[in-house]
Amino acid sequence: MTDPASSPASASITRTVTADDTARAVGSGDLEVLGTPVLLAWCEAATCQALNLDPGQTSVGTRVEVAHLAASPVGTEVMSTAVIEHLDDRRARFEVSAIDAAGTVLARGVVERAIVDRERFLSHL
Repeated sequence: MTDPASSPASASITRTVTADDTARAVGSGDLEVLGTPVLLAWCEAATCQALNLDPGQTSVGTRVEVAHLAASPVGTEVMSTAVIEHLDDRRARFEVSAIDAAGTVLARGVVERAIVDRERFLSHL
């Protein structure tokens, strides 16, 4: 792994909720609001962006604890942020959050990822 000191401390991604992102569309409910699985995927995407791994490495999700606190209708701009709390050669732990353009906290929680050798990991499947 690249020197942890050179890894960014955080990363954010911004997405706009579309009809394809709703609970109805992803099967996690029947409302036209941002689905929890999509919100989680956006938070995980921020965790991946925050890591500065060597080319032969990747990370895989191992634990998620996220509270989805507020609904977001189609058209809402959402910024998901991941802040590295712990990083070593094998594990990364992030504090994640999501807010909308008005500053409403939509989600807050923790995501953990294992850092693995890409080829070795795939060879065990």
